Amino acid sequence: LVNKPFSKLTQSDWNAMYSTHVFGPVALIKGLLPLLTRETTLPKSHIVNISSMGGVQGSTKFSGLSAYSSSKGALCTLTECLAEEFQPLGIAVNALAIGSVETEMFRSAFPGFKAATDADTMAEFMADFILNGPALFNGKVLPVSNSTP
Repeated sequence: LVNKPFSKLTQSDWNAMYSTHVFGPVALIKGLLPLLTRETTLPKSHIVNISSMGGVQGSTKFSGLSAYSSSKGALCTLTECLAEEFQPLGIAVNALAIGSVETEMFRSAFPGFKAATDADTMAEFMADFILNGPALFNGKVLPVSNSTP
């Protein structure tokens, strides 16, 4: 996580955020694509990108997180694009825009705040969505948050 004012962000900071949050998922999806393609549409393969509430338009934004949040926003748009492109291949693509979860990264970004959800609860939700989400969702960015931050 890069947490610093926009004027202090370096090209290296931007590269780190976009390499991790956009180019990493792109490389992973490209590498796995042959394994995800199905002859039929059922059962669907399911790509779930992990975004952040910081990357969702209309959500609260926080000072110092412009590189992080904008990279997560790019991942949301990529999700929508790939859902359309991969639909004929039997692949659903969704993103979960995760809110505050009690992790080391959250504590670093928001010192003194208590996250609304613990990691185990979020992991259970994510596992269920990965398995069952394609039945109802494709090309969606779902906010998973009950607090700000």
